[in-house]
Amino acid sequence: MKPTSQITAGHAVLETVIGFMGIAWSEKGLIRLCLPERSREAVERRLLRHPGVSASTDQPSWVVDLIAKIKAYAAGEDVDFSSVPVDLDGVDDFRLAIYDAARKLGFGETTTYGALAKRAGHAGLPRETGAALGANPVPLVIPCHRILAAGGKIGGFSAPGGSATKERMLAMEGVRVGPPPAAQASFGF
Repeated sequence: MKPTSQITAGHAVLETVIGFMGIAWSEKGLIRLCLPERSREAVERRLLRHPGVSASTDQPSWVVDLIAKIKAYAAGEDVDFSSVPVDLDGVDDFRLAIYDAARKLGFGETTTYGALAKRAGHAGLPRETGAALGANPVPLVIPCHRILAAGGKIGGFSAPGGSATKERMLAMEGVRVGPPPAAQASFGF
């Protein structure tokens, strides 16, 4: 086993209270994050099918810290992932701008695809923004679940479970999406 100071790349599958999640990293930072699945094997398969994911499971200290943060988030804690190093080599400038704007959203803070596009300097491109977020390799760290469709609708989500997963993640952050609850029935007098 190599000392952690010499580790350049690897991956880990972690068990959280909301399911098994996975991460992969390079010498520059996080390259993949898999949102919850029911089995360790499913996450492992998803991670290892991506190019650049190393078979090593040795963890540098920043990865140990990230795993603790992911587990805390899954347990319902307010966690800030903005300091996590992310390796986005090969990602075009448009997506980099969208991802950077999304990373500025805090726990429980939402915006729309159109508003995020404007914040990123690409006003008028909500569909393209949605497509960029659909290709996000590190959801949660780049919090694409915090981006909603126009009118406060949930919008799409490309992770396992689709929009239902997005809605659960937002609920964990205290955000309710959808119509308000029905008014209390009035008394009949």
